Amino acid sequence: MSPEEKFEVLVDEFTGRPGITPPGATGGFGRSALRAQGRIFAMFVRGQLVLKLPKARVDELVEGGHGVRFDANKGTPMKEWLALDAGSRQPWSALAEEALEFVGKR
Repeated sequence: MSPEEKFEVLVDEFTGRPGITPPGATGGFGRSALRAQGRIFAMFVRGQLVLKLPKARVDELVEGGHGVRFDANKGTPMKEWLALDAGSRQPWSALAEEALEFVGKR
């Protein structure tokens, strides 16, 4: 399954939950994002799943070779955003659940 298809499955899984806004509901930055109460928790950017997670969790996943810190083309990788490597075996759904929980606590 391609990364695009995997993201569509993820969108289908989360859409319909209370407070979740699917991609395409907004414009500009984050137009490809899943949002919870207006806050982005997962998005598809440049062919990668990008997730908002606690810095320690991002550190752990980066050190494990599962991705890199997301850079929104501003030259500075973001501490709480992971761009998951397409070859990572980390389950997208479980990571998105972690991201949703993290964003919901803020």
